[in-house]
Amino acid sequence: MNAWKENPVTPEASADSAPHPWHRLVALGDSFTEGIGDPEPLSGGGYRGWADRVAEELSGNQPDFAYANLAVRGRLVRQILDEQLSPALDLKPDLVTLSAGGNDIVFRRSDPDRLAERIDIGVEQLTRSGATVVLFAGPDWGATPIFSQIRGKVAIFNENLHTVAARHDAVMVDLWFLRELSDPGMWDPDRLHFSPLGHHTIAAAVLNSLGVPHTLVPQQPKRMAPRSWRQARTEDLTWAREYLVPWALRQLKLHPEDESLLVPKRPEPRPVFGRGGPAAQQLSGGHAA
Repeated sequence: MNAWKENPVTPEASADSAPHPWHRLVALGDSFTEGIGDPEPLSGGGYRGWADRVAEELSGNQPDFAYANLAVRGRLVRQILDEQLSPALDLKPDLVTLSAGGNDIVFRRSDPDRLAERIDIGVEQLTRSGATVVLFAGPDWGATPIFSQIRGKVAIFNENLHTVAARHDAVMVDLWFLRELSDPGMWDPDRLHFSPLGHHTIAAAVLNSLGVPHTLVPQQPKRMAPRSWRQARTEDLTWAREYLVPWALRQLKLHPEDESLLVPKRPEPRPVFGRGGPAAQQLSGGHAA
């Protein structure tokens, strides 16, 4: 793998060890990478997300580290590759994250084999540039109403992505086996996106996969109170009515002119207000936070 170290990272690992080799991160994808579900008014676009959190950590021991996020919510695999791949290469990153396919699988019932073939072509272009590429195997939605019906497709797609990662020496972050994500506290109320705690957990998983020591400490989410069967079914119906149906309709009826209004939240590489980075030092009067 194209990770920095082969040794696994533990929460106790020092985040102040030797700097990692990356200087410019570019994140590609859809709402997952944009950070939906993790609101933060001070972050670009009003959302933080796992990619921002990863960039904050990577900036700690790399004074010239810069980060761009080209992800746009609702994008399909074809759109991500057509709209984001070339601009990403123009930014000359040495680290690229690519997450795509969720909208295709969930809302378009797309063929997971064909989706992986498209992603394979994109990953080949990214790795040919010399960048380390990070891919994601999707989470297990088996316990989620309705989405449990596409669990098999997600599993097939994930296996295909593992093959793509192996072929191109990419780093794989396997969310399917990140069992912490089965906790309801990891998810936004819409059950489509991750909560701040979920994004935090995924950020730690990305850094661990890269072999980078970090300061992200695992947090145990507050457990939901036990619910009766009737309460659970009532909440499931409310969720479907208030979140799932409106989201699906937006996906199906989004007009081209509406899509043009959606832009990347961070189109140019910029310094990160992360721990120990130059921007953080400015905020703290010249000393690392």
